[in-house]
Amino acid sequence: MIIPWEELEEETLINIAESFILREGTDYGVEELSLQQKTQNLLAKIRQGQAVIVWSELHESIDIKDKMEFFNH
Repeated sequence: MIIPWEELEEETLINIAESFILREGTDYGVEELSLQQKTQNLLAKIRQGQAVIVWSELHESIDIKDKMEFFNH
């Protein structure tokens, strides 16, 4: 189930993004970015509609997915 980011409080949205980044350990290229920079980049993707926040009832967890991958899966 997709959770509309607009319905979340800003602090909650930031916490979800930070949790995802820390859990995934995603590398953003040659230059290492701070957690704050990575969070801002991810939030921009969410707000631009490039990524979606997804709730999994099966796993009782929240995740962030690339929108195209999520809908084409």
